[in-house]
Amino acid sequence: MGLDFYRFSINWARLLPTGFANKISADGWRYYGDLISGLRARSIAPVVTLYHWELPQSLQDLGGWANPLSVEWFADYARVVFSLYADQVDTWITINEPIYACEPAYRGIVAPGLVNEVGALLCSKYILLAHAAAYRIYEEEFKPKYGGEVSVANHEFWFEPKTEADLDITVLARDYAFTRFSYPIYSAEGGWPPLLEAFMEKKSKSEGYPRSKLPAFTPEEIQLLKGSYDFFGINHYTSRTVRAALPGEEIGAFSVDGFDEIDAVLESRPEWGSGLGWLKINPEGLRNVLNRIKQQYGDIKIMITENGFSDFSTDLNDIGRIEYYKSYLEQVLLAINEDKVNVVGYTAWSLLDNFEWNSGYQSHFGMHAVDFSDPRRTRTPKASAGYYKSVAVAKSLDVGNFTQWRS
Repeated sequence: MGLDFYRFSINWARLLPTGFANKISADGWRYYGDLISGLRARSIAPVVTLYHWELPQSLQDLGGWANPLSVEWFADYARVVFSLYADQVDTWITINEPIYACEPAYRGIVAPGLVNEVGALLCSKYILLAHAAAYRIYEEEFKPKYGGEVSVANHEFWFEPKTEADLDITVLARDYAFTRFSYPIYSAEGGWPPLLEAFMEKKSKSEGYPRSKLPAFTPEEIQLLKGSYDFFGINHYTSRTVRAALPGEEIGAFSVDGFDEIDAVLESRPEWGSGLGWLKINPEGLRNVLNRIKQQYGDIKIMITENGFSDFSTDLNDIGRIEYYKSYLEQVLLAINEDKVNVVGYTAWSLLDNFEWNSGYQSHFGMHAVDFSDPRRTRTPKASAGYYKSVAVAKSLDVGNFTQWRS
């Protein structure tokens, strides 16, 4: 396809079968080594994610990300991976979307399917500290020799107020869902976003807790986290409007429809199209998110680590996916050329159809169809694969009309 890099994740348990660093799987070591070597042999840079929601069960049995020791467990794992592959990998993602490793996981939505709001907030602290610990290990032990870059990949919708009266709840919703996981790392001050921290402290006391459900950082932890990045990794798919919940209105615990912790309801505008039900199409939202990052954290490098389109169709002529990529890439180009946002990379999600969590194999994000009924998992390019290849090779969006990539 003429691509410059390939992003993939390492499965923690595939490399460390016990979850701990006492045993390295020879098969896992060889598997990822072969993949990395194969990519480099074809001049494709590997972009490696250490954690994409695949916590070893042995560690989940010990409390998972709600256990403070998870910081040490992840740091040990990261050191093993860096030791094995840092000489061949220049770009690293520590945690993919920490928000989804914490909130839905502790709200009964995705694995491990626990229902514990305090656990979700404990996870927020310890998964961030785990990222920082891994970053500092690379910074001190590997960066001087190999000079690579490390960051975290945060997920951000574009949030805008439904009406002018909803501005305050929109800011709080943004802090709760997204800034919670970026402010400690990228802001000059460090620590939790002040508005969110004050809100959670007040709310926790009103619910009878002796202290905030969102555990405070120590001064040492604030310093550990602050500046633990070499670029801003951002996953973006969709947009929502935000409004305050009405009295007695039921809201999802943490979903694409709202956040009950802060009484915020998420909706969309009629003019936003739709792929998979939750994926409302608003290309300008990506440009808005890129500009907000620049405004909030300064002129830092931004790598778009995921952006893509899902559907339930098996049609190889996926013109909707082509239209999505074209419209979103146009907004990225505007952000670069007109807004002077320092975007250094763009990653399409995804190369292949795969298992999409609680959507299973029914939803498709891939530019290549996979026949999951075939033991060989036969892959067939969709029209979008031809389009994306043309863009990658030409380094331009001016690559003709959609019909030329039809099968």
